[in-house]
Amino acid sequence: MDDPVIIAPPNTIPGAPDKSGKSSIMRSSVPVIGTVPQSLPPGKINYRAMRKRWWLFWLVDQIVRHWPVFRARKGVFVPRLDGIGDIAMFLPALAHYSEVFGVPPEDITILSLPYWHSLAGNLFKGYRLVPYDGGRFEKNPWYRFKMGLWIRRQNFAVAVLDVFFRKALVLDAMIWISGAPKAYVSKPWISPRTQSEHAYYLGRHSYIDTGVYPTHELYRHFTFLSAVTGRTIEPSMPHLPWPKGRSKLPRDKKCVVVHFGCNEPGRRWPFSNYVVLINKLLDDGYTVVLTGTEKESDDLYAHPEILERDGIINLVCQTTLPEALDIIADAHAVVSNETGPAHMAVMLGTPAVIVIGGGHFGNFVPYPPELCPPNIHWIYEPMDCYHCFYNCTKRLVDRTPFPCFAAVPFDTVWERLTSIL
Repeated sequence: MDDPVIIAPPNTIPGAPDKSGKSSIMRSSVPVIGTVPQSLPPGKINYRAMRKRWWLFWLVDQIVRHWPVFRARKGVFVPRLDGIGDIAMFLPALAHYSEVFGVPPEDITILSLPYWHSLAGNLFKGYRLVPYDGGRFEKNPWYRFKMGLWIRRQNFAVAVLDVFFRKALVLDAMIWISGAPKAYVSKPWISPRTQSEHAYYLGRHSYIDTGVYPTHELYRHFTFLSAVTGRTIEPSMPHLPWPKGRSKLPRDKKCVVVHFGCNEPGRRWPFSNYVVLINKLLDDGYTVVLTGTEKESDDLYAHPEILERDGIINLVCQTTLPEALDIIADAHAVVSNETGPAHMAVMLGTPAVIVIGGGHFGNFVPYPPELCPPNIHWIYEPMDCYHCFYNCTKRLVDRTPFPCFAAVPFDTVWERLTSIL
């Protein structure tokens, strides 16, 4: 097999990594501490290192990839497997896809998780949004065959994949299955465990190097588009023109949204800190709006005294995604861990204080200062173990906050919050 072609765009975009491997726009923000893991280049494929699941799906993918299709090639295929934060960072780049790939938005098919569709009319208006179950595609041979055959039968002309942290067995496999004659694919993060699987797919088309870790995702997306077009496309700030006044929050009160949870228990500021913060806000006359999912409700209901206080609006497990955006759009401020509502606040421009850790610091959060509203405050406590990818070796008890979150001082969070209230 021929070696893949590597497209490495020049570092002409603001914030692109320099020779030291740091993004200039993030140089003042990224703690220069600890050891940053290094990606391994796609090398010789070691088929013995392939997981059993890859071998299980190999025949399925081969059948689908070579399925005869007689319709004319048309459109752009964009498979994604994103959370709300990834969406926030992808949208500014998506706005350029129609011009970059020379097709109208309706000819751009975005394969996405089902919950995106509640936002289709606002975030993806005009695009063709198709839901799929990423977990089933990765584990269920029959579902993989059906979904893969649907992809193949579309006979896309172009396939696009610029996700840095991704599963080769899902997104890269979809690009190959599609059979699109033009495939624009970014070089992903490659670990020893995934090296052979990524090399298998990357070796089948050219790919674009969007920079070393921890280049921020916003810059990766625009480095990718600049490489495709051969000209610099300047990055832009995430922005969602969401209407205000649609929530049921009281208009005569200053409401502060407190989102104390996260899908990963370790990426939570200790709930005891949130209890103190909530009580101080209530004492100062603010209305506190609690949001979250069932995963976080145990912490809340272990403190029933909070729910008995005047000024509390408990919306845990009671909002849809569009309703959550309505609430954050109307809020006076937001306090959150590094999870979905934090990115919603960025997109909506709502003042926010966001507690973050060091697992992949600078790659997702904090946002580069030039691409983030000035009323967004990222609070963190540098540690020598940053960039562990949240494979934490210092946490002694499972499902408790990671030390980098637990170390964030309450006084710092409170000081920043009072400065924006």
